[in-house]
Amino acid sequence: MSELSVVILAADSEQRAVMQVLVDGTSVARAAHTAATYPASATDPLIARLHAVKPEVILVDIPVDSPSGALHAIEVLRQELPDVALFAIGSMSQPQVIVSGMRAGAREFIERPTTTSDLLEAFVRLSTTQRKVKREGPRGKVFTVINAKGGSGATTIAVNLALALQSAHGNVALVDLAPLGHASLHLNLKAPFTVTDAIRNLHRMDTSLLESFTARHANGLQLLAGAVTPAGNDAAATEYARLFDLMAGHFRYVVVDASSRLDAATRLVGNLSETVLLVAHADVASLWSASRVVQFLGENSGRERVKLVLNRFRKIPGFHESDAETANQYFAVSAAIDRGVPLMSQSHTEIARAFHGLAAALTRNDDDVKRSAWSLFKTV
Repeated sequence: MSELSVVILAADSEQRAVMQVLVDGTSVARAAHTAATYPASATDPLIARLHAVKPEVILVDIPVDSPSGALHAIEVLRQELPDVALFAIGSMSQPQVIVSGMRAGAREFIERPTTTSDLLEAFVRLSTTQRKVKREGPRGKVFTVINAKGGSGATTIAVNLALALQSAHGNVALVDLAPLGHASLHLNLKAPFTVTDAIRNLHRMDTSLLESFTARHANGLQLLAGAVTPAGNDAAATEYARLFDLMAGHFRYVVVDASSRLDAATRLVGNLSETVLLVAHADVASLWSASRVVQFLGENSGRERVKLVLNRFRKIPGFHESDAETANQYFAVSAAIDRGVPLMSQSHTEIARAFHGLAAALTRNDDDVKRSAWSLFKTV
């Protein structure tokens, strides 16, 4: 797997140096070339050099005091290198510059000063939508389940969705990213390893080692368990990017239980996901929280992937039963968790049928439409 090739255009020498360090720091891209000038026309010598470098991404720094040259360069680059993704770097306090940059052809407008996380998320978004890169073959879809607020039921939904997908399609993994993992309890599994162990061994990770880190349920579902003790997570988002790149290459479907975790890793995994299921209750506090989580997840990407799942419906003023499909299954769910027997193991119940329906809805186009797969890296 080779890294994304990036060119940096910035008139300021200090900014060029900083951007090169930030790009290389993402671990998924490398600065292949830098330049202090902006191409003014198709005959500019810099255009010929860029064709020789063959970058996938060009970062164009837009000076605050004189943006016109950089904005014109974006237009020229779009015409002369149409297959290259153009990312503009500039001040968010200049809305007209942002609009002009996007109209000129910038795919992303990234705030200045920029961080490694900002660039990493932009590179991830690029790779999720890239269509012209050669790949090894179809790669797996990722579905992330997250709580609007604590206790909304994300783990229950993630566990049973993963079991339903395994039952229907096979080759499914469940990844527990919760601050304190409970998925293994739901499945009554003793998991000797956790996500943390996998992250620590990324330097030697292959599919065989990945399999050894998972615990297997009776129906074949493979669990990469979550943390067993509450502790701060010091893994970088780049490490999660590499882990999920590997998992998507090995499993047909990957279900992620993010539970109530809201950090850079969750947002990155959300960007990688085909669908994010946001689990909420039908009450004011939960729906208020849901709107804030959607804003967090969608700060730099489209929100169309986020789907709201209403759990434990109850009547509240202004919210009518006709607004939701209801099923009072609280006691069945609670008993299933206590016994370590998932609801999907009770295959003839109404709620098990509901999870089969959810799995079918999420995968309904997979057999009829060729899936566009994501990878953070090109295949060599």
